[in-house]
Amino acid sequence: MKELRGTTAIVTGASRGIGVYIARALAEEGVNLSLTARSADELEQVRSEIESMGVKAIATVGDVSIAEDRARLIERTEAELGPIDVLVNNAGIERIRRFEESTVTDFTDTLAINLEAPILLTLAVVPGMLERRRGHVVNIASGAGKVGVAYGTSYCASKHGLVGFTHALRAEYDRSPVGFSVVCPGFVTDDGMYDRWAQHGIHAPRIAGTSKPEKVASVVVDCIRKDRSEVIVNTPPVRPLVVLANMFPSITPKLLRRFGYTGTFEKVIAAGIR
Repeated sequence: MKELRGTTAIVTGASRGIGVYIARALAEEGVNLSLTARSADELEQVRSEIESMGVKAIATVGDVSIAEDRARLIERTEAELGPIDVLVNNAGIERIRRFEESTVTDFTDTLAINLEAPILLTLAVVPGMLERRRGHVVNIASGAGKVGVAYGTSYCASKHGLVGFTHALRAEYDRSPVGFSVVCPGFVTDDGMYDRWAQHGIHAPRIAGTSKPEKVASVVVDCIRKDRSEVIVNTPPVRPLVVLANMFPSITPKLLRRFGYTGTFEKVIAAGIR
């Protein structure tokens, strides 16, 4: 989609973290926005800010894991802003746990929000996109969707699924005008989960580095414009490490411990960060 001005986009998880930055980046391109999240007050603040940027913006409080809330979001978006051109599946949760100490809801909640909801929202909007021969879906996954990390079993399972889901869609609709992208951020500074870690003195491994939320947002816009398949957002680039880990999976645990990934998550558990 080369021209974004005047189009309509849904952004989930838009009340905090990188969802806010994605909304801003799209608004700067002239995109009208339908924002959703569970936090009413924060969501309204974002909606007001986005509207002040000269585009239309609506806020629908809801939980993307609930079918009725998803249906209400889509119905209201189409009624007030028009056909949905872009869907950004950004809402997500992360549970850092030892596997044997995990609860059933650690898995059911994470999979429902991080994987099932994006799949079902995509299923709801793609038929209209195909009919109009215009549209793009961006799924926000994670570096943990490319390599499994210790203590992140539920999160990794959901994000690996989201990466696979995106590439399956690209294979199926490769001759279609509707595009699909997956963005895999690493450790993102300034807001969200990693910012909470930093407040406890826990920092990303040197080889992993960090990225600004503005960078993630700019990548999302670039994916929509250029129909990019997959982008790992990380400074410095870690794709060589990802390739190595996938080529030689038997050495991946040793690599992750050697480069400090495993130790970082062990510190999170020791600090009791939830």
